[in-house]
Amino acid sequence: MLFSSSVFLFLFLPVVLLVYYLPLRRWRQGQNVFLLLASLGFYAWGEPWFVLVMLGSILANYGFGLWVDACKRAGRTCAPPLVTALAVNLGILFVFKYLTFTLGILNRLGAAFAIPGIELPIGISFFTFQALSYVLDVHRDRGEVQRSPLKVGLYISFFPQLIAGPIVKYETVAQQIDHRKETWADFSAGCSRFIVGLGKKVLIANTTGALWTQISGVPDAERTVLMMWLGILAFGMQIYFDFSGYSDMAIGLGKMLGFDFNKNFDYPYISTSVSEFWRRWHISLGSWFRDYIYIPLGGNRVSTLKHIRNILVVWALTGLWHGASWNFVLWGVYYGLFLLLEKFVLQKYLKKIPSWLCTVYTMLVVMIG
Repeated sequence: MLFSSSVFLFLFLPVVLLVYYLPLRRWRQGQNVFLLLASLGFYAWGEPWFVLVMLGSILANYGFGLWVDACKRAGRTCAPPLVTALAVNLGILFVFKYLTFTLGILNRLGAAFAIPGIELPIGISFFTFQALSYVLDVHRDRGEVQRSPLKVGLYISFFPQLIAGPIVKYETVAQQIDHRKETWADFSAGCSRFIVGLGKKVLIANTTGALWTQISGVPDAERTVLMMWLGILAFGMQIYFDFSGYSDMAIGLGKMLGFDFNKNFDYPYISTSVSEFWRRWHISLGSWFRDYIYIPLGGNRVSTLKHIRNILVVWALTGLWHGASWNFVLWGVYYGLFLLLEKFVLQKYLKKIPSWLCTVYTMLVVMIG
């Protein structure tokens, strides 16, 4: 169910808001249960069987959170529950998203595995990262463990950010699950944010996407240089306005229901460096990789060689997160190399040239990427 679909706009959303604000207005537990059921129904709308994967993730990570909390209270090491949580969550993600890719690589190396036809559950990369965030934040004392599986389920499956993000870390909403406050000012601001996002998606992303589809369908021999650059520009606009539009709609929906999510885009196409671009683009993903992978690896508080390793590892994983194919891995390494180039070579030069020229350079790197 898409946020821009008639079913969502004229049936699902009005029903959710009416039930949430009228019979359940002052009953927080009832609101949470209702939002969980609504979120599971939203997820099951297109592929009902995949909701079982979601429920399995919820129950497993509820148990991992309790296990981590018990180890901390007893003064024992939390390594067993953390390793198990990582293995289970990443194992589920691997089976659904990366198994066929891996078997294909092995077959090209001489193996003869049968390639299964595995459908990809919608949003599995997003809700898997959120599930891991819950367990890891409980371990880091960034949020209290939830004794109710319903609240863990609400955090992992909450429908506004379920399909396309932003990735909401548990520490961001841990207190909001029980102690959020709904106000008409926030509801109004949420409506405005949702409408802006809807406009980005329907009026701009769909239009530029149609142009890209038309140009990409032209035979190679009939394409001109100008047409190719116009197609790249249209594709870049489609990706930005589609993704940021969905993020705006998700943030707006959350605000309408009393939740505050962090922004996911901050005008990335005005950036004056690739490093700045990635501080402005898909902010929640960059924050997740920074907090849970880059910093645990040592971040920049290590030797230069290890620092370079950390950046390349994070960006190879970032590319792989986006898709199970080599072009995504190369895409991640491509950006990792530019970040290294700027950090160790170009940084001093970018500060000396006009900002508009820096933006042109950045957009060339981004559009080619």
